[in-house]
Amino acid sequence: MTDLSALWLPVLVSSVAVFVLSSIIHMMSPWHKSDYPRLANEDAVMDALRPFSIPPGDYMMPRPASRDDLRSPEFLAKRERGPVAVFTIMPNGAFAMGKYLARWFVYIVVVSAFAACITASALAPGANDHAVFHFIGITAFGGYALALWQMSIWYHRSWMTTIKANVDGIIYALATALTFTWFWPKG
Repeated sequence: MTDLSALWLPVLVSSVAVFVLSSIIHMMSPWHKSDYPRLANEDAVMDALRPFSIPPGDYMMPRPASRDDLRSPEFLAKRERGPVAVFTIMPNGAFAMGKYLARWFVYIVVVSAFAACITASALAPGANDHAVFHFIGITAFGGYALALWQMSIWYHRSWMTTIKANVDGIIYALATALTFTWFWPKG
C-alpha cells in the first residue's frame, strides 16, 4: 500500500497534462466539430422556443406524468406525432469559458485522485511500472469515458459522439497512466 500523500505530484502533473491535451483536442483539432450539427432552420426553432422562456435545465418531451401515462392513448399519440426530444436549455448570454474550464480542471483532478487512491491501496512504493500503468490507466479511463455510454443507450445521443469521447478518454487515461508511472514512489 502506498501513502496517498506521496501521489499529489502525479495527481497534479497528470491533471495539467490532461487539461492541455483536452484543450488541443477540442480547440485546435476538427475531431469534435461534427458532434452537435447545426439545425438548417436554427433561427426559426429559436424564434419558436423564445416566447416560452424555458428556464435552464434538462427536459424531455413528451414527458409522461406517471407510469400509467406511458400507456395512455393520448401519450402514445404525442410520441407518434413527435417530435420526441431530450434537450438542455442553457442560460442566455455570453459563454463564460473560464468557469467551465475551471470546473473541467477540478473534474480532472478528481479523476486523477480517484485513480491514485485505488492504485495506492493496491500497490506499494516500488511497484512494477506495468502494474502502476495498468491500475491508473483503467481507473482513469473509467472516470473519463464509461458513464458517457448511458447517454447513447438511454437518450439516443449519437454513438459516434460517444465513441469519439471514449477515444479522448483513452488518450487522457494514457497520459494519466504515463505520468503516474513516471512519478510513482520508487520505494
